[in-house]
Amino acid sequence: MEVMDSGSATGSQTRFASKGSAALVAAGILLSRLAGLVRERVFAHYFGSSQAADAFKAAFKIPNLLQNLFGEGVLSASFIPVYAALLARGDEEEARRVAGAVLALLSLCTAVLVTLGVVATPYFIDAIAPGFHGAERELTIRLVRILFPGAGLLVMSAWCLGILNSHRRFFLSYAAPVAWNAVMIATLIGFGRRDTQFDLATTLAWGSVGGSALQIGMQWPAVKKLVRGMRLSLEHRAPQVREVIRNFTPVFFSRGVVQISAYVDALLATLLPTGAVASLAYAQILYLLPVSLFGMSVSAAELPAMSGAVGTGSDVAAVLRRRLNTGLRQITFFVLPSAIAFLALGDVIVSAIFLTGAFRHHDVLYVWGALAGATVGLLASALGRLYSSTYYALRDTRNPLRYASVRVALTTVLGYVAAFYLPGWFGVEARWGLVGLTASAGIAAWVEFTLLRRGLRERVGETGVPAMFLAQIWVASLLAAGAGRGVYVYVARLYPPLAAVLVLGAFGAVYAATTAAMRVPELRGLLRK
Repeated sequence: MEVMDSGSATGSQTRFASKGSAALVAAGILLSRLAGLVRERVFAHYFGSSQAADAFKAAFKIPNLLQNLFGEGVLSASFIPVYAALLARGDEEEARRVAGAVLALLSLCTAVLVTLGVVATPYFIDAIAPGFHGAERELTIRLVRILFPGAGLLVMSAWCLGILNSHRRFFLSYAAPVAWNAVMIATLIGFGRRDTQFDLATTLAWGSVGGSALQIGMQWPAVKKLVRGMRLSLEHRAPQVREVIRNFTPVFFSRGVVQISAYVDALLATLLPTGAVASLAYAQILYLLPVSLFGMSVSAAELPAMSGAVGTGSDVAAVLRRRLNTGLRQITFFVLPSAIAFLALGDVIVSAIFLTGAFRHHDVLYVWGALAGATVGLLASALGRLYSSTYYALRDTRNPLRYASVRVALTTVLGYVAAFYLPGWFGVEARWGLVGLTASAGIAAWVEFTLLRRGLRERVGETGVPAMFLAQIWVASLLAAGAGRGVYVYVARLYPPLAAVLVLGAFGAVYAATTAAMRVPELRGLLRK
């Protein structure tokens, strides 16, 4: 990407291309997340918040650690900046050499870790889910051993995503998980009526492995064309490969620290009454949706573009600052109203998606509580992704690690206090400690966001969301929430999905009308698309 004046015609084309890339990422994520919501609705129908549901959700998190440590986030931060820079310089031969070496090294590491994970599963269970005993613990062990190889396949899928994103092929890589979700949905429907919950959980784990293989199969033909002539090699001494490895190590530990934060939440949830683990997972499906759709889409589209910036230090800083500030506004425009909607209309949303079969009204209220707590840090988590991508574009992987470590320390301390002491202080049932648990994680996310922003100020200048713009979005979101709640008074007795369509339709219409009256530029850009 060439450095240019932001007002030039070429600059406008670059911004348009970036927004188009973000839209493609968002479209792919939207399809995969919608498929995920359907999967979770079917899962809730057959499992509700039962022991089998808790076991499956806990089991899924353990091999998922492998995917998150070696998968998309780490490869995006360590591999894409190097690979995209080689493509920007026109050195496609070296780019293919780096891609082949990274794939070979990644495959070897993943195979070793999958083997060790399967063997050491009982020890993982003791460390991650100490609150599980008897049949619930045995089921969790069995599920983890089945799911580990599938997680290894998803790591390979993340490598495919890195190749596709670097070549600006954004849609396929983010839409591919639709295949994985489709296989799991088919498994649930096909076996749900005849299997017990424990047997169905085992069958579903095998379906997850099959879906992982299909997800790679969807991406491979396109990837193969882009890296035609690539050879697998364990050559780790080439300069670019060594740079990827150097970047990989701190990002690996940074992601590991973030995963520790997530696992602290999961571990504490296993010590709460039955249903907490599954309810936390249901809430995560919802509050991660806007983070993925808007935070991840903008960050994923900007990382290759930022990594390809050239020119003097001040020129590169100017480009990064402009792209960062534009992305922050885009994310805020969508994520802040999402947080308000979850807080004010969470019961409507949860009912529309999960209220079926074994999932009852009391489960709706419990998940809504966990979701409301999570809204505390929703905007910080989404904006933090873009800030982290800017650090990675600058080849700085160490500072995000430091800030993530602070976040984990806070999550651990605040989470423990909130989960086990706040319910007693407020005189409520112990299970409502889950709300304090998700809220405390949100507070820690804001601390990490503040550190990321302050650390970048010296390198690219002042960044952030303007106060006036933030006030406009707050006003529009609150008015929209009031309108949605007002509509719900009249449609509460309707079929939950239909009621949600009417309520959220009113929310969206009022939000759009209010931001249009305020002449918010992001709305005009959205309407043009």
